[in-house]
Amino acid sequence: MPNWTRRDFLKSGIAASAGAASLAPDAERLLAGPSGELSGSSGQPPSTGSPRERLLLDFGWRFHLGHASDPSKDFDYGRDRGYQKTGDFFFKPSRHDFDDTGWDAIDLPHDWAVTLPFHEDRWLTAHGSKPLGRDYPETSIGWYRRVFEVPAGDLGRRLSLEFDGVFRDSTVALNGNLLGRNLSGYAPFSHDVTDHAWYGRKNVLVVRVDATGHEGWWYEGAGIYRHVWLVKTSPVHVPQWGAFVTSEVADGLATVTIATEVSNDQENETSCTVVSKILDSKDSVVATHRAPAVTITGWQREKITQKVKVSKPLLWSIEEPNMYRLETTVEANGTAADTCETPFGIRTIRFDKDKGFFLNGKAVKIKGTCNHQDHAGVGIALPDRLQYFRIAKLKEMGSNGLRTSHNPPTPELMDACDRLGMVVLDETRMFSSVPEALSQLSRLIRRDRNHPSVVFWSTGNEEAEQSTDRGARMCRTMKRLVQRLDPTRPITQAMNGGWGEGVTPVLDIMGFNYKHAPEIDGFRHKFPDKPCVGTEVASTVSTRGIYFNDPMRGYVSAYDVNYPPWATTAEEWWQIYDERPWLSGGFVWTGFDYRGEPTPYGWPCISSHFGLIDTCGFFKDLAYYYQAWWGDKPVLHLFPHWNWADSEGKPIDVWCFTNLEKVELFLNGESLGTHTVQRNAHAAWKVNYVPGTIEARGYRGGRQVMTAKRETTGDPARITLQADRARISADGEDVSVIAVSVVDPQGRVVPVAHNLIAFEVSGNGKLLGVGNGDPSSHEADKANQRLVFHGLCTAIMQSTKEAGGITVKVTSPGLESATVTVECEEATPRPAVA
Repeated sequence: MPNWTRRDFLKSGIAASAGAASLAPDAERLLAGPSGELSGSSGQPPSTGSPRERLLLDFGWRFHLGHASDPSKDFDYGRDRGYQKTGDFFFKPSRHDFDDTGWDAIDLPHDWAVTLPFHEDRWLTAHGSKPLGRDYPETSIGWYRRVFEVPAGDLGRRLSLEFDGVFRDSTVALNGNLLGRNLSGYAPFSHDVTDHAWYGRKNVLVVRVDATGHEGWWYEGAGIYRHVWLVKTSPVHVPQWGAFVTSEVADGLATVTIATEVSNDQENETSCTVVSKILDSKDSVVATHRAPAVTITGWQREKITQKVKVSKPLLWSIEEPNMYRLETTVEANGTAADTCETPFGIRTIRFDKDKGFFLNGKAVKIKGTCNHQDHAGVGIALPDRLQYFRIAKLKEMGSNGLRTSHNPPTPELMDACDRLGMVVLDETRMFSSVPEALSQLSRLIRRDRNHPSVVFWSTGNEEAEQSTDRGARMCRTMKRLVQRLDPTRPITQAMNGGWGEGVTPVLDIMGFNYKHAPEIDGFRHKFPDKPCVGTEVASTVSTRGIYFNDPMRGYVSAYDVNYPPWATTAEEWWQIYDERPWLSGGFVWTGFDYRGEPTPYGWPCISSHFGLIDTCGFFKDLAYYYQAWWGDKPVLHLFPHWNWADSEGKPIDVWCFTNLEKVELFLNGESLGTHTVQRNAHAAWKVNYVPGTIEARGYRGGRQVMTAKRETTGDPARITLQADRARISADGEDVSVIAVSVVDPQGRVVPVAHNLIAFEVSGNGKLLGVGNGDPSSHEADKANQRLVFHGLCTAIMQSTKEAGGITVKVTSPGLESATVTVECEEATPRPAVA
């Protein structure tokens, strides 16, 4: 087979058609900010006393599908007078007298694609087999409508609407006035609505979302799937992402540089002063500075630079992700005109050509994963808490890095990486130097440059122009923009060819996608002064609970043996990178499974197999390989399961992933021999199947350290439930992930169970979605039932704004039912538009 890339393989049509877990022990502490609530993104106003308001605009929306080719089914979009004049001449749903009572009532974030049925179409295979695109006009357009009041007292303030992410192309109107369009499903955007708002009366906000076009080759969802905000400021204010904090550390002293942009959006010139205050995680003030007054003419913007010293700073690191926050006050005419906060961290980074990546002066091998953004039960519309859940699962596996493949991520994911300790390779979606691409890149960098977790930027992934002079010119233009907006971080690009050519000289760090030792060493020989990192590695495929390839059902064995032509096993790539200190580390494709890109099998498979963790958050066996070799704690993981009915006497491959020195295997108490475990390898036996127990005993320094067992279980008898959090906030946003297990009479998970589970929810919450990690399941994510897949499935419960309990009763025919209650504790919801 040719040495194709993953995308070549998927586009070729050669892909064959196919005939629960708890958080890490300290994760709960890390998941909460100082107040016990999830921390916000940069630019948040302080909780009290601020002239700025940043109001969540997620609740109370109406939604209706439109039509991409029939105007009569798309509210006459394209054939009415929409672009002739402003006001009520614009499209019908933006009119105040429009009747939306027949529309669905929804809250954001929202992904309408996840509710669509799966559909067999080779053009949809890479995109999760959901009917979106030019061939499916009836399900590819979505209309969102929100009516809200702007108080009369807001007249004279500046108002803007901020969208964190809409997939894909969006057209936004307020009160019949076209605000603008956005041509990306990932880049944030905003609109100034000061002139278009109706003060003291109802306003109508309408967003038409066009998901007919794809940006990627994976499941991308559809809709307003990230937060929307209404921001109110005085005319003199810090613009969005207008504060930038950098630091230098030497001899126990941090020099913090603060660059603050101040806009004067009014006719008159204004004399103003910027007061900066730095607080630590305990709200103690550690530094303050009052800048000299500056005069800003009307409709102009100025940048004020300040320097302060922080003695004995608590550095941000992977192990101790210490955070600070900058409180900025802009004073005009003796009063506070604006106040905002910017979280940041103090740390140093360096990429060395010989010794790799350094964080705070210490060499750190990046043990990362690439990830797309969908999750079981919700598609791409993840509640904030799920971002923390996912990062905590990766940390539990031993990972310390994340690549935002292949697009700007949601802001809350970046917050989670900051708070939990995960270094980030932050990637833009569009590799180009055209104005639109540079605008998207600028928005990404301005938004994320204060996150201490971000240690380098990526300008693209496997680009067609990566090896050309044209690509080099484009990359230089992008790099100039990056260096102007953030001179503190290097750039790279994920390259699957053209090493040494095209963009290579432009990059600060060489990014390898899927290269073997001879190619990597050859590059090192030719370019010894270039720091290097594995931007995308491995791509081993596996299905949780499966130990023989099953092309008809689209399942892949969970051993570390299956990978597409461009890829390697986990052991091969990690041995290469671990043995070469000049390689900064690598990012495994992928941490989590994701919808789309089913490889190597097609329909009925609708999901990838690349993940080390399935779409629900359950570890696959390969996750324990990385846990063993990426961490210091003893690990002994034995697999497969030991339920092989009708296979008595047949050989079964038995593997151990462990970082212990030796492992001895027993079958029903009889030793099958001891294996010495080589570094970054595994232990393996062939065992003729006999029902009973296989047991591994692991040794270090001649002493038995731990054991692991797999037992032949009985038949399914009952259900057990485990909530990842027993208490959540009654804020209408918080969630708890319920892991469901089908067990035998002795409480052992039955690894071959596929029972249908039903969920009954009562109390102050709702069932947000369900999943089971089965890459070939066509069951609905928004449902009150789900099959378990190899004994496991999950349900996501979300609170309301009323305190009390959410009780979940789970039943299945023939099984003893189970009940769990999640307490929703009284909490103050985030300020929101009524």
